[in-house]
Amino acid sequence: MFVRYGHMRPLRLWCTPISDTMKHTAKFSADSLQWHSPEPATVPVAGVRWVMVSGSQLIVTAGEPPQIFLPANHVPSGKTGPVEYIGHCKGSPCYAAELPAGAPLPEGLACTDVRDLFGRIPDDELAVAALAVRMIEFARTTRFCGRCGSGTERVLAERARRCPTCGLVVYPRLSPAVLVLVQKADAVLLARSPRFPPGVHSLIAGFVEPVETLEHAVHREVHEETGIEITNLRYIASEPWPFPDSLMVAFVADYAGGEIVIDPGEIVSASWFDRAHLPPLPPKLSLSRALIDWWVSGAAASPEQEP
Repeated sequence: MFVRYGHMRPLRLWCTPISDTMKHTAKFSADSLQWHSPEPATVPVAGVRWVMVSGSQLIVTAGEPPQIFLPANHVPSGKTGPVEYIGHCKGSPCYAAELPAGAPLPEGLACTDVRDLFGRIPDDELAVAALAVRMIEFARTTRFCGRCGSGTERVLAERARRCPTCGLVVYPRLSPAVLVLVQKADAVLLARSPRFPPGVHSLIAGFVEPVETLEHAVHREVHEETGIEITNLRYIASEPWPFPDSLMVAFVADYAGGEIVIDPGEIVSASWFDRAHLPPLPPKLSLSRALIDWWVSGAAASPEQEP
């Protein structure tokens, strides 16, 4: 299949698999939770592990290390927001519940952003924390049917809500996005978004558009943001990124031609950097940083360079 982007020459949309050499743990992949289908119709009386949410933040115990699972006697009373089953952890049912906006926190508890828990709690708990915030947001924003306006109800067999009036089933939103490490000889293409902290550069990334393949999205984003063309596109890894609802899909590619001409509506700069002169990079929490570190190690060889 060939497509054409404006003045670009035709690009073949293919993806060569690459050996599993990049070891990256997806920090927000909640593999420690087991979904029991159907989920309990009512919240069990005992044995529940509670994760409390306030707005887009998590409620944890104060001090170090913080605890995300709150025993029943620590769960703030008067919770009137959504309550969502998020799975079983070590045999116990886990539920996320929302503390009403403005409600005071009991002594010994504090609110925190999920990303601020990185490195302070185990990765599996970090993923559970992110899922709890995500599912409460889903319940909060799908209380009513978007088609007929009726109140929705939980679907016990899957993560979904259903309208009993018109039958519309709504699933948690998932926004696929691509990121790509483009290499040219011994240099890597890094760009700076106006949303980044001062000086920080990262990989080219963007959301997949409707009726678009992942490969198409990679070629399009690179050309739109920097004006260059790429080849030898290879899939590397994926990672859920719940801020608020992305699934990041990472690739590596080789430079094929063109000069850097940035789209000022998307980025403020883009340049080639060698390993000895890298700018400030994203935090190690992210898949983009893992991919850059993997390239720095010398592992991101092109198909022609691989043994």
